Amino acid sequence: MESLIVFLLVGLVAGWLAGQVVKGYGFGLIGNILVGVGGAFLGGFLLPKIGLAIGGIIGSIVTAFIGALILLAIIRFIKKV
Repeated sequence: MESLIVFLLVGLVAGWLAGQVVKGYGFGLIGNILVGVGGAFLGGFLLPKIGLAIGGIIGSIVTAFIGALILLAIIRFIKKV
């Protein structure tokens, strides 16, 4: 249960940060959590593939943030098409 709460908090922080960087594509609190959690999965999958593995809670937030940025870029591209 604790790990789920930590995962959601990391997703919230990463989603909020990504929403601040990619202006105009914030999705509100729940949407940002979903983007952050999706970004955590995406970043956790992609970063080790390219040789980047960051540990600890800060590393988890950075990984989720990078994944959330990628996810927001994909969403922006899909919305434009």
